[in-house]
Amino acid sequence: MNSIPAANSLSTTSDSVVPPRPIDVARERAETAGSRNARHFNAAGAALPSRQVVATTVEHLHLEEAVGGYEAANEVRPRLEAVYDSAARLIGAERHEIALLDSASTGLRVVLEALRLRSGSRIIATRSTYVSHALHLMTLAREAGVDLEIVPTGNDRLVDTEALERMLAEGPPAIVTAAHIPTSSGLVEPAAAIGALVRSYGGFYLLDATQSVGHLDTDVNELACDVLVTTGRKFLRAPRGTGFAYVSAGAFERLLPTAPDVRASQWTSASEWSVDESARRFETWETSVAGRLGLGIAIDEALERGMPATEAWLSEAGRALRLALADIEGVALAEGVDTPSAIVTFVIEGVAAATVVNELARERVRLVSVPATHGQWDLGDRGISAVVRASIHVYNDENDVAALVDGVASIARSRPAGGS
Repeated sequence: MNSIPAANSLSTTSDSVVPPRPIDVARERAETAGSRNARHFNAAGAALPSRQVVATTVEHLHLEEAVGGYEAANEVRPRLEAVYDSAARLIGAERHEIALLDSASTGLRVVLEALRLRSGSRIIATRSTYVSHALHLMTLAREAGVDLEIVPTGNDRLVDTEALERMLAEGPPAIVTAAHIPTSSGLVEPAAAIGALVRSYGGFYLLDATQSVGHLDTDVNELACDVLVTTGRKFLRAPRGTGFAYVSAGAFERLLPTAPDVRASQWTSASEWSVDESARRFETWETSVAGRLGLGIAIDEALERGMPATEAWLSEAGRALRLALADIEGVALAEGVDTPSAIVTFVIEGVAAATVVNELARERVRLVSVPATHGQWDLGDRGISAVVRASIHVYNDENDVAALVDGVASIARSRPAGGS
């Protein structure tokens, strides 16, 4: 068993380590070919897939090559159906409440469209809203006359739940949309508390769990959300172009797709049609069958690893990395040390975030920079032009983390004197 060291052991002055978590990092690395090519800290963008995920995806492409796309899909239909069971098990849902999609952004879009919002409809959004979703919300406000309100945050930058309750009480039932973990920081919003408030005021709760499914132990019943959307490529380690949505059975009648597809609709007469009685009403006929099979494997691997153990290990790894970075002169964290996530954001005073990322890439340490253009309600509101984002996964070991910390320390030492 391997463990990420405690923050102070990442320097050369201490040998202490955090207690081992029940995650076999050596095994995860052995099953992750990309872990030997670079120090990959971009699980919040697109994590490294396992060998089995890749093999399953490629195997199906070869089947399509051999027999044809439709014929190949028919051969693997039972395995495709099993993906719904796995996704439902992962988040505490029922299989008929799962829709397989190509991305979380698609899920957010089709659900908002299905709500058929009109002038005067209320949407309350969190500051942590992802850029693509925020752009859609602002378009609805500008072109459809929807009232868009942004929830204030507290000193910790998390949703101010007291302010949210006042907003919910001030008018008719609102649609509340929140990002469980934003793209611009590692903060974890009080998603369950938000859900309880929205439910108590008769609202509709749409949760973007793109950064939390596969990262945190996620249960839709505890979160009290009407809809949850997520992607496959991030902490789930599935192929790009995959994702899924949870649509609660209670929301089916309210959510009718604006563009019904032959995948889940029946054209019954010259002017009549019916839609599927499950969440599949939001799916489309055309999709990557290979990608969905890979998604199923990735979900099953997450379930086998265990989400409570994964969450505990990743959260402790994130805390250890924050403590190590906080000890470097010139480095400022963008969230608190004890933030319970594996996403760590920071800046080096006087050095552009993109420059930090490029310098680390030369040493095969892979991170990303997140500009304010991806989070104006968060980074822009704080006057931060960009942050460096490192996101740890179970295939990152002590050597990976030490290389990251040493690289950041080297850049910080070389920054312009007096830079800020």
